Formats: sequence, C-alpha cells, structure tokens
Amino acid sequence: MKLIPVGDHIIVKAVSREETSASGIIIPDTIDKERSERGEVIAVGPGRELDGGKRSTMEVSVGNKVLFKKYAPDEVKIDGAEYLIIRMDDVMAIIE
Repeated sequence: MKLIPVGDHIIVKAVSREETSASGIIIPDTIDKERSERGEVIAVGPGRELDGGKRSTMEVSVGNKVLFKKYAPDEVKIDGAEYLIIRMDDVMAIIE
C-alpha cells in the first residue's frame, strides 16, 4: 500500500536518536519511551490550497531529515511499518 499525502501534509519515518554518554555508553532513543521529534520525509503533499486555487509551496522534499513539534504528528501503521503524518506548519527545521 502506498501513502500519498494531501494538502500540506507530510509523511515522515521516525529516526531514532542515539546518544553517547561521557563514558562512551550508547543510550538508545527507546530508553525514555517518548516519540522522536526527528524524522526522514517519505512523501510530501502538493501544498495547502490558497485563495484563487493556487497552492502554497512545500519547504521540504523527500529525503530531507526534519525536526518537528513533539506532539504534532499522528501515528499510522501501514503494512507493518510505522509512519508519522504532520503538517508543514509543524516542521521547525531541516537537519543538514
């Protein structure tokens, strides 16, 4: 099954963020059991429809790694894979 976002929605695959302590121990993202605030863009919608029928420009593209608001995404599970659906307004930055 393929997810195709509509409007200004973006499909994101959460990226785990491992941290390394001062002594070199790797602390996985799952230790705090909270949802990641980072992800990789999998699909991008056409943009929000503006007055006059034109569409807003999407500032991200497929493959970008993004930082988004913590409680913004909706979680969906398709074919055993988990995805997050967020609006363009909830993306705070592109990670380079």
